[in-house]
Amino acid sequence: MVGSANLNIMMKAARKAGRSLVKDFREVENLQVSMKGAGDFVSRADLAAEEILREELRGARPTYGWLAEESSAEDGEDPTRRWIVDPLDGTTNFLHGLPHWAVSIALEHKGKVVAGVVFDPAKDEMFFAEKGEGAWMNESRLRVSGRSRMIESIFATGLPFGGRSDLPETLQDLARLMPACAGVRRWGAAALDLAYVAAGRYEGYWERRVQPWDIAAGVIILKEAGGLIEPMNPDGDILEDGEVVGANEAIFTNFAKVLRNN
Repeated sequence: MVGSANLNIMMKAARKAGRSLVKDFREVENLQVSMKGAGDFVSRADLAAEEILREELRGARPTYGWLAEESSAEDGEDPTRRWIVDPLDGTTNFLHGLPHWAVSIALEHKGKVVAGVVFDPAKDEMFFAEKGEGAWMNESRLRVSGRSRMIESIFATGLPFGGRSDLPETLQDLARLMPACAGVRRWGAAALDLAYVAAGRYEGYWERRVQPWDIAAGVIILKEAGGLIEPMNPDGDILEDGEVVGANEAIFTNFAKVLRNN
C-alpha cells in the first residue's frame, strides 16, 4: 500500500524509535539483578523513544498538537490536528525481557482518529491504517476473524494491577465471559491487542481504564480491518472514557452484551 505523506511520516518515526528500543531491549536482561536499576533504565529508554518520535513527527508537522504518555499535552498552531503517541506500550513486558511491546502513533483530525500505526519491533510487524483505505500488516491486507460463535472465540483484555479500584469489575467481566468462550488472553500491550483483533488473531478485545495513547492507533486499525468498536457505555466516548469493546462484526453484539451485562 502507498500511504499518504502523513502515514509515511508516522511509519518512519515508528521504525526509528523501534530501532532505539530494540537496542535497549537487548540490555534489559543484564539489569534484572537490580529492580531499581532495570526500572530506571527502561524509563530512560521510554523517554528516549518519545524524544525520537517528537523530533520526527513535530519536525515534519510542527503545527500539529501533541498528546503522549511521557510528556505534557501541547496545543498546535493547527487546532484541528494532533499526534497521539505511546513510545512504549507494554513497558512491563519490556522491563521483564518479554518481546511483546510496541510503538503506537495516531493522528487525530477534528476529534477523530484518521490514521494509526502500531509497530512491534521485536517481531518486525508494522500494523497501520488510514480512514477509508483499509488496514495492513507489512505488505498484507488485514481482515478480522471470520469466526461467528462465542464458544470458538478468543478474547484479549488488560487486568488491573497494583490494587486498582476497577479490579472487582474486571473480575465480574471474566466471570461472565469465560464460560462462554474459548479463552481470554492478557498479554500486556493494548495497542497490540487491538492490532491482533484486526489481524484475526483474536476475535475481540475489551478493557477498562485505558489511556487514549494506548488505544488511539489500534481503534482505527481495527475499524479499517472490518471490526466494530465502541465505548463500553454506548453513549460514551472511547478516548475520553478509556473503556472500550471491539470485535469482528459477527461476534460483537453477543460479546458486548455479555460485558455490558444487559
